[in-house]
Amino acid sequence: MYALTNSTIYTGKSIEHRKAILIDESTIVDIIDENDLPAEIKCIDLNGFNVAPGFIDLQVYGGGNTLFSVESTVEALYKINESFQRVGTTRFMITIPTSSPETVKKCIKATKEYLEAGGSGLLGLHLEGPFINAEKKGAHLEQYVQELTLDKLKELLKDAEGVVKMITIAPEQLTEECIDLLNDLGIVISAGHSNATYEQAKDVFNKGVKACTHLFNAMSTFQHRSPGMVGAIYDASDVYSSIIPDGFHCDYAAIRISKKILQDRLFIITDAVVENLEGDYIYQADTGKFVNPGGTLAGSSLTMMRAVKNCVEKADIDVAEALKMATAYPAKVIAMEHHLGQISAGFAADFVVFDDDYNVINVIYDGKIIEIKEEVIE
Repeated sequence: MYALTNSTIYTGKSIEHRKAILIDESTIVDIIDENDLPAEIKCIDLNGFNVAPGFIDLQVYGGGNTLFSVESTVEALYKINESFQRVGTTRFMITIPTSSPETVKKCIKATKEYLEAGGSGLLGLHLEGPFINAEKKGAHLEQYVQELTLDKLKELLKDAEGVVKMITIAPEQLTEECIDLLNDLGIVISAGHSNATYEQAKDVFNKGVKACTHLFNAMSTFQHRSPGMVGAIYDASDVYSSIIPDGFHCDYAAIRISKKILQDRLFIITDAVVENLEGDYIYQADTGKFVNPGGTLAGSSLTMMRAVKNCVEKADIDVAEALKMATAYPAKVIAMEHHLGQISAGFAADFVVFDDDYNVINVIYDGKIIEIKEEVIE
């Protein structure tokens, strides 16, 4: 057992000062007054920095100069995880875009092998496609887009064995049978890449779809005579949506307005890719973002820490709330809110330590300190 001391603690429920976080192996035991610490306990002084739960990113394509859909191996996942941990993301959902069946199989196999080998950080595989609307494909490749049927869905998932944890599907493709199958398998359905009407989106929300992929991007817009999918998300009471706060995927005013409407139903993803100049998906760096060869926005260069900083400084969201958008709320989306996303007794000992300029100082995963190189956020 040891204690983290001398910090400002963002627990996910409150902001604490002059408190110590007690940790036993990989679990938080308690938060107590520093004056009440036993004399014999080992203390790690955080030097007055801030500490929050480790970040949870439910949509990332790669890191550490490695794109998972191209390098679909266990070794790639180790590199990606290491790169995420260095910037404060302790749990992540590796994601692949609409791809060939062969690529999907390779990614499922590598994810399964990584998890079976005890690989850390990885929550599972997020399939963004192939059952999307080609009219809202964004940077996804139309030749791999498929029409959803129950048989096709079963075929896609037959070798997954619990590895696929999230799937983005256009609501206009979803049937009640498919929703029931995915819910029975414990796979989070995220509505996205969709041209659904307001009515179509509301229908699947009423049937059990509780998440949406990157608000505004690749979905039918809100208009006063046609509220579209954005309107259906706003109007729901129990549907969460991710958003990409990089200033390219949507205007910061749109994030601020959406936060006022959605409150605790809006959470952060990075949608992060790395530069890749070969294979099906080409990602070219372009001044803080990535585009495909046609110039279509195709991914971000965000880290979760930078996303939090942007929410605070450019979307006028309180820092404690911005941190919850990167921790507590994504944990709810994947039904792990009793284990991840808060600093509280019984939760995983995952932490990010950062200064007031949002530079990551230290990262702790499962109670173990991760050696990192300091990241300076401009």
